[in-house]
This record gives sequence, structure tokens and C-alpha cells, in this order.
Amino acid sequence: MDNFTHSLASWALGQAGLKRKTRKGLAALILAANMPDLDVFFGHSCWTPLATHRGVTHSLLGGIVWLPPVLAGLLWLLDRWQVRRGAVFKSGLPMHFGWLVALCYIGAIAHPFLDLQTSYAVQLLSPFSTRWFHTESLFIIDIWVWIVLSLAIWLSYRRERAGRDWQMPARVGLATVVAYIGLNLVLTAQAQAQVRRALPPPHADAMFVGIEPLRFWTREVVWRRDGQIGRANWSPFTGLGPLSPPVPDNMSDPVVRRAAFSTAELRGFMRWSVMPVARVERARCLTRVTFGDARFGGGRIFGREIRDPFHHVAIIPQPGPGCAPIREIGQD
Repeated sequence: MDNFTHSLASWALGQAGLKRKTRKGLAALILAANMPDLDVFFGHSCWTPLATHRGVTHSLLGGIVWLPPVLAGLLWLLDRWQVRRGAVFKSGLPMHFGWLVALCYIGAIAHPFLDLQTSYAVQLLSPFSTRWFHTESLFIIDIWVWIVLSLAIWLSYRRERAGRDWQMPARVGLATVVAYIGLNLVLTAQAQAQVRRALPPPHADAMFVGIEPLRFWTREVVWRRDGQIGRANWSPFTGLGPLSPPVPDNMSDPVVRRAAFSTAELRGFMRWSVMPVARVERARCLTRVTFGDARFGGGRIFGREIRDPFHHVAIIPQPGPGCAPIREIGQD
């Protein structure tokens, strides 16, 4: 999910009453909810799990076990420094380090839980496993979650300023989002089940389900089987649409395998991509290979066709008569 959604979710948790547990409680929730995305600053790390977005910092060991105490310690040190300078805290709350740690854990757990709901997936067992986990119940930027949580937080603050029961709107908003996720999980499961029944044996070795941003009830199912990529659209109102003719992912082509690891950017992309595909364009002296991820290639948003925004290009020289030397080139 986007960081705005992560922040809204933890903000709503704070407005549900958790922010009153300790001084800096709300800061702990929101900062912890965004902390796993620190991995975006380590894309060129020599340690692969850290260089993989949604890798070790999103995992049960990395993001949930050791990062929260680190954040809690930093917030506690900041609080001690402010106290020594004679700061006056408007909240009037005392500092409870135990609750500070607990709130950091709650915010940190909420992050991979939300990311798990998208087709981008997370490596929950990193660094011991590179397996990606996903449930596909939310679009990466879900406008309905934005609306529900923003409204809940606004109503909560209005009631808090008026001296009324201010926790209830946030609790209702959070419950509504959980119910929304549950509904989408059911719709995704139905779409997958219908595609599996429609496909002849053998079963697909990978399957992902895309959700449209506004029409959350529609699904685009993408699967890979025997090096072929297939697609189909599904809706609870119209059922399963026709299965598209499968197209090769070309990942077994020796030139594609060579190109896939020709640059650091492409190596990082291949490490992240779950369903890589390649388009091969051969010329007399060179081959152009364009990489993408089948999860995000094609499809429709707001009823319009979209292009794959996740693509990398490699130029592979092909020696031959009259061909000048060309070094391999990789570019976004």
C-alpha cells in the first residue's frame, strides 16, 4: 500500500484510543507503520534481502521483531531530551516506555498486513525464504480505504475537541475497512476458483488477481503455466469472461536469460519480479529485450487500457559480418 494509507490506518488506531496510552503514542503508531519502507533507501545494498523492496524489513523477523524496539528507543531518547529542556507536552500524558514499545509493534505489524492485501506481495519469511505472500484484497492505492479512514479520523477529532466520545468513529472506520477487506478476499477467491475450473490440466504454477481502483468488485486474473501467460476478467455480476490466448513469457530464451542479469538495475528487477515477461526484438547486429511483470502488464483502469509502468530494456549485441562492437546496455 501507499504510505498515506499506512499512515491513515495507524492514525485511526490512535484515534480509536491507543494514542492515550503514552506520550508520543500517536507518533509511535504512524512512524512504525511507515518504518518498513526504509528498504527503498537500500536498493543497492550488497545484502540481497535488504536490497529487495518488501523484503527483510517487511518480514516477521526484520520488520516486526527488531525494528519496533529501535524506534521506541529513539522516541524515548527524544522525549528525555525534551524533558531536560523543560518542554511542556500539550497532551498531559506521562511517558510509559512499555506502551511505547507496544504501539511501535502494533504500527509495524499493520504495515505488512496491509501490503499483504495487494498483488505486490511481501516476503514474510525473509531472509530465510524469498517466497512472496499475497491475498489480493486491495488495490495498491485504494480510494475507498482513504475515504473511510479519513472521514473516521475527522469525525473523531471533531468529537474530541467537543469533549464527546471521540474513539467510536475511528473504531467504526477501522471495522468498516476490515469488513471491506474481508469482502474483497471472498471476491478474489471466487475469481480464482472460476479460473481454475475453466483451465484444463495442469494447474497454473502462479496466479495473481488485480483489482480496479474504483470498481473494487472487478478482477483481472493473471496466471503463468508452462512458460505461458494467460489473462481473464471476472465480476460477480457478469461472471468469468473469455480466457485470453496464452502468450509466451520468453524467460527460457538464452538471450533473455543473458539480458536479465546484464545490469544492476535488471538484477534488482528480476529479484523483485514474481511473474517476469520479456519481449524480444531481434535485429541484424543486436537484440532488444524489454522486461516487465505480467501482474501489471496491460489491464484496464477507469475503463481505459493501461501500459505496463514496470519495464526495463536491455540491448544485447549479436556479432556478425559488418556489425560494429556494441557493449550491453540496460536502461529503464
